[in-house]
Amino acid sequence: MLVLPSELTHKQASACLRMLVQGLPSQTGPAVVVDAASLTRFDSSALAVLLEFRRASVALGKGFEIRSLSSRLVDLARLYGVAELLLPAA
Repeated sequence: MLVLPSELTHKQASACLRMLVQGLPSQTGPAVVVDAASLTRFDSSALAVLLEFRRASVALGKGFEIRSLSSRLVDLARLYGVAELLLPAA
């Protein structure tokens, strides 16, 4: 499982995406799992990072799952119309 940092704003977006992509080869199951439990400070850049990482995962033939996504980030994803890409049950 890959873990998001506590802060993911525009300032950290590139580094976070790089870290996630570097961890992708270590994910051996059928789906890549991202734990968002520690993510407490974020802006819309967090959605961009998650969407780009989802694309990278799918390109490798893997599923994609986010665990412990805060309700605030779920609301932001709904506002931007991308919740169905990040949360299958949204």
